[in-house]
Amino acid sequence: MTASLQVTEQPTAQRYFTPEEYLALEETAESKSEYCDGVIIPMTGASTNHNHISLNMSIALRLALKGLDYNVFMGDVRLWMPKKQFYTYPDVMVILGKPEYYNNRKDTVINPQVIIEVLSKSTKSYDRSDKFQFYQTLPTFQEYILIDQSRIYVEQYCKLANKRWSYSQYDEEDTALVFDFFKVEVSLADMYEKVDFEAENEPEDSAEE
Repeated sequence: MTASLQVTEQPTAQRYFTPEEYLALEETAESKSEYCDGVIIPMTGASTNHNHISLNMSIALRLALKGLDYNVFMGDVRLWMPKKQFYTYPDVMVILGKPEYYNNRKDTVINPQVIIEVLSKSTKSYDRSDKFQFYQTLPTFQEYILIDQSRIYVEQYCKLANKRWSYSQYDEEDTALVFDFFKVEVSLADMYEKVDFEAENEPEDSAEE
C-alpha cells in the first residue's frame, strides 16, 4: 500500500507598494488603478451610461459655474487622501478657487469641496461606505453626490456641524438636484440624457441572435 502525497498550495503573499512606486506605475499603465495603504487596486472600465452621466454633470456644472471661481474636473484627475494613504479618481470633482496639488503634481489634487460618483453594480456598496469614509478625511470636503447608472436614483450628502451629514434622495425624472455648496440646480432629465437603462440591465451573458 502506497501513501499518496497531498500538496496544498500556499496563498500568494500580498505585494505592498509605496506611494512613489504606485505613481511611477500609473504613469505607464494602460488602465487606471486606485492605491490604498500599500495595495494597488485595478479600476474597472466605465460603461457608456457611466460616461454619459459623468459628462452630463461636468458640462452642467461648467456652464452653471462659468465666470465664478470654481474648477470642475472629470475622471482623469487623481485625488490623494493622506490620512488614509489613498489615491483614487473621482468621476467628477469641484474645487473652489485654485486646486491644491500634492507634491506639485499637476495630476493630483487634495482640496475638492464636491465629489460626484456614478454608481455601477460592482462599485455602489464601496462608493457608499469605505470610499465615502475616506473622502470625509479631507478638510475641504462638503458634499457627496451618488448617481445610479442603472435607474433614475440620486443620493445627496451635505456636511453639517459636528461631523454630521444630511441625506436626500431623488428618483423622479421631472425633479432637480440642487447642490448645497453652490446652489446650482441640475434636472435629472439633463443628468440622465442619452442614458440607456435597458442596455445597462441586460444580462452580461446574453447571446447574440
